[in-house]
Amino acid sequence: MPIATPEVYNEMLDRAKAGKFAYPAINVTSTQTLHAALRGFAEAESDGIIQISTGGAEFLGGQYSKDMVSGAVALAEFAHIVAKKYPVNIALHTDHCPKDKLDGYVRPLLAISQERVAAGQNPLFQSHMWDGSAEKLDENLAIAKELLAEAVKAKIILEVEITPTGGEEDGVTHEINDELYTTVADVERTAEALGLGEHGRYLLAASFGNVHGVYKPGNVVLRPELLRELQDGIAAKSGKADPFDFVFHGGSGSTAEEIRVALENGVVKMNLDTDTQYAFTRPVAGHMFANYDGVLKVDGEVGNKKTYDPRTWGKLAEAGMAERVTKACADLRATGTKLK
Repeated sequence: MPIATPEVYNEMLDRAKAGKFAYPAINVTSTQTLHAALRGFAEAESDGIIQISTGGAEFLGGQYSKDMVSGAVALAEFAHIVAKKYPVNIALHTDHCPKDKLDGYVRPLLAISQERVAAGQNPLFQSHMWDGSAEKLDENLAIAKELLAEAVKAKIILEVEITPTGGEEDGVTHEINDELYTTVADVERTAEALGLGEHGRYLLAASFGNVHGVYKPGNVVLRPELLRELQDGIAAKSGKADPFDFVFHGGSGSTAEEIRVALENGVVKMNLDTDTQYAFTRPVAGHMFANYDGVLKVDGEVGNKKTYDPRTWGKLAEAGMAERVTKACADLRATGTKLK
């Protein structure tokens, strides 16, 4: 199937909300990790979201120029071609973009999609993320309002992060403390600034103790039940049940019960990066250790071309990451939910 149209993406999110499941949003940094993600979704018979962070886009742009926009555009164009071979719907998304990178990343990408839509085409990406969590909430929401208006012109959904997620993601760092919990007052101000869909659809990355990075279960105090308080707090005033489409950031090490509660309370998208990075790299490390004298020309020998050929260990990496994506689909109840 082709990359999801705006209409299909909205239908995907609606079905996830109604069915209380979520789509894994898989960060990719190459055509190979893209194929791994696509394969994982296809094997799980789940639609999904593939995303590119600012750091990933810079890497994709090549180390000679490190241009984020060209890197993101190139991979998105590639995805539009190869995704047709996979029997699932895929939405393309850009991950965390802080204020100092908006002009070099999200705004140019929005402009590209606006031009495409004006010409009768679909947007290049289906959603973009504005990470204003390092800013004061007033400024965060003012920028979000401006970006939402631009996103609507491109038939794109905006994701906003209104309060901090702990740990570090592409250079954006927050301490792990009591500020990692969004309040009803925070979402009230969000609804006042952005509306509840009447000014354009947005995904909301609220904080309930989330932390980016590698953490064992129990090391992070997640409170996914907080999402119910946020939903009900706004529903009581707006009359709209479950008004928010939530995003789960920093999910590495989360327990099955924490994920279940998050899904019940309106999470429709959960980001995965750390776990899939490891799943991609681990088979490569195993291959290199097991074939040390083949991948290296030890003591002047010639090595073994079949073992250092990137296709050999690359296939193992793709399979490892694809398997982790299928597990994520199962964890998020998305297995077998693809649109027919």
